[in-house]
Amino acid sequence: MNPAAAANQKEEFKLKDTKPQLGERWPHGGTRGGGGWISSERATSTYDLVEQMFYLYVRVVKAKDLPTNPVTGTIDPYVEVKLGNYKGKTQHFEKKPNPEWHQVFAFSKEKIQSSILEVFVRDREMVGRDDYIGRVIFDMNEVPTRVPPDSPLAPQWYRLEDRRGESKVRGEVMLAVWMGTQADEAFPDAWHTDASSVQGEGVFNIRSKVYVSPKLWYLRVNVIEAQDVEPHDKSQLPQAFVKAQVGNQILKTKVCPQKTLNPMWNEDLIFVAAEPFEEQLYLTVENKVTSAKDEVMGRIILPLHIFERRLDHRAVHSKWFNLEKFGFGALEGDKRHELKFSSRIHLRVCLEGAYHVLDESTMYISDQRPTARQLWKNPIGILEVGILSAQGLQPMKNKEGKGSTDAYCVAKYGQKWVRTRTIIESLNPKWNEQYTWEVYDPCTVITLGVFDNNHLGGSGGKNDSRIGKVRIRLSTLETDKIYTHSYPLLVLQPSGLKKMGELQLAVRFTCLSLANMIYLYSHPLLPKMHYLHPFTVNQLDSLRYQAMNIVAVRLGRAEPPLRKEVVEYMLDVDSHMWSMRRSKANFFRIVSLFSGVIAMSKWLGEVCQWKNPITTILVHVLFFILICYPELILPTMFLYMFLIGIWNYRYRPRHPPHMDTKLSWAEVAHPDELDEEFDTFPTSKAQDVIRMRYDRLRSVAGRIQTVVGDMATQGERFLALLSWRDPRATSLFVLFCLVAAVALYVTPFKIMALVAGLYWLRHPRFRSKLPSVPSNFFRRLPSRADSML
Repeated sequence: MNPAAAANQKEEFKLKDTKPQLGERWPHGGTRGGGGWISSERATSTYDLVEQMFYLYVRVVKAKDLPTNPVTGTIDPYVEVKLGNYKGKTQHFEKKPNPEWHQVFAFSKEKIQSSILEVFVRDREMVGRDDYIGRVIFDMNEVPTRVPPDSPLAPQWYRLEDRRGESKVRGEVMLAVWMGTQADEAFPDAWHTDASSVQGEGVFNIRSKVYVSPKLWYLRVNVIEAQDVEPHDKSQLPQAFVKAQVGNQILKTKVCPQKTLNPMWNEDLIFVAAEPFEEQLYLTVENKVTSAKDEVMGRIILPLHIFERRLDHRAVHSKWFNLEKFGFGALEGDKRHELKFSSRIHLRVCLEGAYHVLDESTMYISDQRPTARQLWKNPIGILEVGILSAQGLQPMKNKEGKGSTDAYCVAKYGQKWVRTRTIIESLNPKWNEQYTWEVYDPCTVITLGVFDNNHLGGSGGKNDSRIGKVRIRLSTLETDKIYTHSYPLLVLQPSGLKKMGELQLAVRFTCLSLANMIYLYSHPLLPKMHYLHPFTVNQLDSLRYQAMNIVAVRLGRAEPPLRKEVVEYMLDVDSHMWSMRRSKANFFRIVSLFSGVIAMSKWLGEVCQWKNPITTILVHVLFFILICYPELILPTMFLYMFLIGIWNYRYRPRHPPHMDTKLSWAEVAHPDELDEEFDTFPTSKAQDVIRMRYDRLRSVAGRIQTVVGDMATQGERFLALLSWRDPRATSLFVLFCLVAAVALYVTPFKIMALVAGLYWLRHPRFRSKLPSVPSNFFRRLPSRADSML
């Protein structure tokens, strides 16, 4: 790639400023305090972050007194709404002369090519052409305009006309026709002209919807002990363990180390459960007969709603539960009552309401509230996002020999998910939909993803394709400011980095309480139970994976469903998988952190080498002042940081952060590394490819191993100073410590600091190119590397 093309590509991957006509001619729209139709002191309307889109709405309510077919004596009526080349049809009712439809049709004003709206009532015929019953005609110039908060337009009865419009015929239809915008209440459920090619079940998959994540709880099962467990072979004492299952989640306690009829474990098993509780807790006490064989000695099934809901760290009362003997089924039910003694298990079970159930990575967390609503604080702000449009989308599939994309956008923040309507066969879709979220913590992230809808009837078996994703951290936004930017939609593919288009957004973060927001910065990010009784890292990873599965399943049962592949992409389900590219990116992130320290050390080295004598003399002067007045050291440091912060304010970021291709090492990733990143787990590649990648991983791990070994060696040498592993070195160091203690006691600290500083800043003429004496001494100390095999 030539330099000019590379520069253009870098510009393509950057954030772009846009200037859409937001809030134009909206009631209470535009900037705060007016600017729309009405000048007002109240807050802006709910549609002031999007561009205005006009629609012609036709509400078909019902019909009455429709004439029956003279041959069959019945009628199967439906309504057809026609505007130019666009036609919309209601469903038909069999043998019903007084049908009720309650259906709304929306025709985009941009696509209207006719001055007449025709509403036909027809009789559906099984064979042949549908019979004409009557029609109603509206002149587009006479259609009234309605803008919320006006009340909905009342529907009216209209007499049907014959084909020529010369006379009225029998039958009436109730209609309401008006010109409105996407702010209209009828907009979300209306039939749209841009989806006229969608038929059947696909119609439900194109509408905009709001989803709410299920309420998730951590279920803590503390398995304490069991009594009187009986193995099948009564001559052998059992070695027992407990297996617990909730839905698809299965956990086991450790095997009791003693063989006994009264085993003890006292272990916590943590599960994720979602309201309403559909699963049950299924417990079995099993005997470890051999390494490959377990036998069930008893079981119990408990519904989740019987357990106490804990809101803090107080102890929950434990209970004994009788175990059902395994093998006593319905035919042997009477035998249960013959048992005078029953095996039982001691449990302490509770639903944890004071934790936040993590279903997304803590790096991109959008909610940190605990499960129990009683523990929620008041919101500190409001987040408003206008999803305007996408530009230059790539064709995702072929329809009739040409590329097309059926795009929709999904946004996730907190428990609320939103999905825009699907724009059919457009590479530059315009949604202009606005959504609002309550904000409880500013250090959270909203995620927006664009997808291609593959469930419009023709190809229902395929997953919805990813087009791209955008993340915006709220703490990087200034309050009460509208950000209008076009975000690049970047996707990593096995073939490399690809720009799939741009997503145009308008974002505003409104602060409700500045004091509460500042107060939050001193508090932990997660609820306090995460710190009082923390989970292990392995537990958190497993619980997060289970929570994501539950959220994906529950949202997939909505109508229209928010599909599993969409939820997993939004929640970064594969963020923990190995990636050579991501490992390099994280390594260079660490290197960049130390770049300031490295630059400072280089500057000090130049000062010590007297590269610039004036700078070195000034450093000497500053050093003398600090030695004479040591109480100025800390104030000087903090004043210096204050001045740096004030100076950097001029160069503060003006835009929200976006996906950085350079930081992610996406532009220079090797094709084989990308192929490895997109490989399945476990791998599905050929054996020679796996061998090559394994060898590469061994090479990288070998370098890391060497660095870690060197760090361990330095630490062990430090410990060897006083360990007498090298008796001569330790003797010298102990003697030096005694002399240093006496010298430091006799000599004032200021004098010692002055002498040390002058020695460190001495002129190169008084320096030797050989390593210093302390360095030589330290490198000669022994380490445990000699004992390594």
